[in-house]
Amino acid sequence: MGSLGPFELVLIFLAILLIFGAKRIPEIARGLGKGIKEFKSATSEISKELNVNEPANRIHPTPPTQGASAPRNDPAETAHQAGGQGQSK
Repeated sequence: MGSLGPFELVLIFLAILLIFGAKRIPEIARGLGKGIKEFKSATSEISKELNVNEPANRIHPTPPTQGASAPRNDPAETAHQAGGQGQSK
């Protein structure tokens, strides 16, 4: 029980032929083709929009060297160093 064999595929095709008729099958195939084409164009438009919205000049931070610590931006510490300006009440 896995993939479909040639006998099963022929049986499915004959069932579709009996249900829809020989004249409707090309119309259904054209409709499916148009739907797939519209889906592909919509997905390509979305991917183009996402690529346009990304910044061109991305800044990649360099990792700190081993043994050096990164500076912390602590607002209370900077206010204390500035002579007490900006302290909360």
